[in-house]
Amino acid sequence: MTTTTTTTTTVLDASGVTMRFGGLTAVRSVDLTVGSGEIVGLIGPNGAGKTTFFNCLTGLYIPTEGTVTYKGTVLPPKPHLVTQAGIARTFQNIRLFANMTVLENVLVGRHTRTKEGLWSALLRLPGFKKAEEESRDRAMELLEFTGLAAKADHLARNLPYGEQRKLEIARALASEPGLLLLDEPTAGMNPQETRATEELVFAIRDKGIAVLVIEHDIRFIMNLCDRVAVLVQGEKLVEGPAEVVQADERVIAAYLGTPFEGAPGKEELAEVEAAEAEAHSTTEGDAK
Repeated sequence: MTTTTTTTTTVLDASGVTMRFGGLTAVRSVDLTVGSGEIVGLIGPNGAGKTTFFNCLTGLYIPTEGTVTYKGTVLPPKPHLVTQAGIARTFQNIRLFANMTVLENVLVGRHTRTKEGLWSALLRLPGFKKAEEESRDRAMELLEFTGLAAKADHLARNLPYGEQRKLEIARALASEPGLLLLDEPTAGMNPQETRATEELVFAIRDKGIAVLVIEHDIRFIMNLCDRVAVLVQGEKLVEGPAEVVQADERVIAAYLGTPFEGAPGKEELAEVEAAEAEAHSTTEGDAK
């Protein structure tokens, strides 16, 4: 595993992040930082609150308590403004435009960096044409970077699963983020695809983009990350270098399902998951 030795500055600072749905607490007082040039992992058993925490970082949810800052500025509670600020993400369930081409999907990701207005687009003014050419060139660079350039004109729905994952990453990179959040990027992948994703994440880091990744594949996380945080039942259990976290008895116990004192039962966890699902559907409805 390759690590960087340069001095890091804080890119993301989540402090005391708590998320409640009614009387249910899905995330409780979680602190986490990501520095420039770092790859940080977030792991935990099912129902640990990982995706809820991600949603708090990216403006899908407004934390009940706590603050999230990017490069020292508090993030606005709107996903498109968070993207504009410099944070991009992928989702656990792939969210591509299936009937658009691979290139068109990446061009969609460029919209936050295109300054030309509506009238310029409608009238096809020179400024718009130049911006359009620049966006296309940048999108093709990203497809080259992710190994998808030869399939630029293919429909996204016709790509193999692993390449759809890569396309989602390319689209996220199109917004020129300083921090990339990956939600289970290797879910459903075979070992060869997982290895290719690992190399891609290292290449992204080498371009100066910090990475925060949720993943169930522990081997992938431990090979990839400079630092790993473990969430259990909505709280941060431990954080540290991968080799230290991997050997921590509390982490082993959490993954084996050993109950903690005061741990919620299956019914309570199901209530939290149901409340999160309802809040997520409401958020999506508002976005439309």
